[in-house]
Amino acid sequence: MIDCYTWTTDNGYKPRMMLEETGLPHRIVPVNIRERAQMSPEFMKISPGHKIPAIVDDDGPGGVRVTLCESGAILKYLGEKSGKFYPTNPAVRIKVDQWLFYGSATFTTLSQQFGHWTIRSPVKAPVAQQHYDANLRDMLGILDRHLAQNEYFGGDYSIADMTMYSDVHLHGVKDIGLAEYPNLKRWHDAIEARPAVQRAWGPFPS
Repeated sequence: MIDCYTWTTDNGYKPRMMLEETGLPHRIVPVNIRERAQMSPEFMKISPGHKIPAIVDDDGPGGVRVTLCESGAILKYLGEKSGKFYPTNPAVRIKVDQWLFYGSATFTTLSQQFGHWTIRSPVKAPVAQQHYDANLRDMLGILDRHLAQNEYFGGDYSIADMTMYSDVHLHGVKDIGLAEYPNLKRWHDAIEARPAVQRAWGPFPS
């Protein structure tokens, strides 16, 4: 059984998608970041940087208990554990890793800043709003151009797509709109229709 400590954020949905897609036995453990539950000493033993998501797997490699944070690392771990959605072919894995790291380190990070400055912040800072709005539109364009020549980001549907989906769904669809990014919209809609994705984005455990 894998305990997945998470919340209703872009990063928080990523391991939920992978766990639903793989069918690995798991339990969702809500970490209410609005109430600063991520700052509890117990949680920081699992996630030293007090960030969600994090997982605890009592049946890690060699039967050793594994605690792991960072969404990209979690997706890779679950891919290797399940043998699904993370290719074993080294040449293909390189491409998946490229987009996995772009999604985790660049796309989500800058999308979160867009969300903060343009939506959530009570302080209005037009320069920051314009900056992150332009950044997000540029990144959506990058993704759209890649998907003009590729069905998914790293070959077949993989963890590279899972790491991109949350922010495309939350900010691309709902805040910017995808009318100017038809290839990205085709990709988004195909993933949104997957039963495992619908389960992952369903009601959050209380």
